Amino acid sequence: MPEPLTFPADFLWGAATSAYQIEGAVREDGRTPSIWDTFSHTPGKTDGGDTGDVAVEHYHRYRDDVALMADLGLNAYRFSVSWSRVQPTGRGPAVQRGLDFYRRLVDELLAKGIKPALTLYHWDLPQDLEDAGGWPARETAYRFAEYAGFVAEALGDRVESWITLNEPWCSAFLGYGSGVHAPGRTDPAAALQAAHHLNLAHGLGTQALRAALPARARVAVSLNSSVVRAVSDSPADQDARRRIDNLANGVFHGPMLHGAYPADLLDDTARITDWSFVQDGDLAAAHQPLDALGLNYYTPALVSAAQDDPGSPRADGHGASDHSPWPAADDVAFHQTPGDRTEMGWTIDPTGLHDLIMRYTREAPGLPLYITENGAAYDDKPDADGRVHDPERIAYLHGHLAAVRRAITDGADVRGYYLWSLMDNFEWSYGYSKRFGAVYVDYETQARVPKSSAHWYAGVAAAGELPEQSVVG
Repeated sequence: MPEPLTFPADFLWGAATSAYQIEGAVREDGRTPSIWDTFSHTPGKTDGGDTGDVAVEHYHRYRDDVALMADLGLNAYRFSVSWSRVQPTGRGPAVQRGLDFYRRLVDELLAKGIKPALTLYHWDLPQDLEDAGGWPARETAYRFAEYAGFVAEALGDRVESWITLNEPWCSAFLGYGSGVHAPGRTDPAAALQAAHHLNLAHGLGTQALRAALPARARVAVSLNSSVVRAVSDSPADQDARRRIDNLANGVFHGPMLHGAYPADLLDDTARITDWSFVQDGDLAAAHQPLDALGLNYYTPALVSAAQDDPGSPRADGHGASDHSPWPAADDVAFHQTPGDRTEMGWTIDPTGLHDLIMRYTREAPGLPLYITENGAAYDDKPDADGRVHDPERIAYLHGHLAAVRRAITDGADVRGYYLWSLMDNFEWSYGYSKRFGAVYVDYETQARVPKSSAHWYAGVAAAGELPEQSVVG
């Protein structure tokens, strides 16, 4: 008999969401538009013209949602704070009505024995700050630090786990490079500036958190670091892999973990920018001691040197655009990796998650790791009895949790897993067309129905180990 895949007794079993994707109530209690409000209301930017105006009404239904988490046996919940709900213009004093919502949410979580993990920024920059230049503007980093301090002062007595930024790669390169995410700009030089100022914001925000939080608090960042593989061992394909790896990973983990950008990244992008926006002291500010590192993983990337048909679609999994999110790498070809795919068209490959964990075990020895996002979208529908059976998602989760357990066996210090996502929600430019949730949401009635994957995940969390079979009846 194979040895049971048992997890450490104190392993965190959680789920994750983000503010704009679930809260709704976009005009209540002083909240003003974020870049995602503006972007989603711009014709042609989201599937079906969908917006987060209502989303899944979590702002009003949070007590029921927390009760649902408790029923599923989750002991951790990762959520984000809406910056423009707390600080409507991105400047000036905090709005207490906005902070009160998060106080109520956290109190409800703690009452149910669920540990909150608070993400300060999950892509919803106040529109006023975008109008002033957005992330390509240096001032935005300082405004973020001020905002971080406000939230820490309000919630630092009850929240121990803090995450500065979620997936800054998407904020910089999809928001300012390819334009498939808010604010929809398409300027490769601005994308690199945004990346730097997000690094600076992380560092300044970490300093602000340390100044306001009690010593027991833990500060982390969540990176969607890519597992980049080459189609062959040829020097040209390996160089393509190196270039994309720097743009996907080194541009953030270099400053955050090591206090420097990779020298070859600066060389590769020299025709786009001279990086003169990096000022003395910036890299030291970005390189703050962390208590943990969050890793988000969905699928690996497969690249090669220039393809024969440079006009063919770019298969990098980040949405269709005539503009690349990869500055100075237009000649790198992306390929569909073989294997089964999710509804997003992403290949299912748990080996990538194991490789990612082991990479950061080497990159940041001694730093605890959390899987802060991992999950899959499928075309889920209720059956005649109103139940939602999603065996594909169960198989996906089983494979990826097994990869996490194998990494622990191989010496990685992984302390928790946050399934993406708790429930179906607004999936950014895909609107409501993609369902990642373990809980089905009927968007007409807002009824919540735990899918079979939610019940399966609850069983894994209760037992602290994976069952032998990857599906349930």
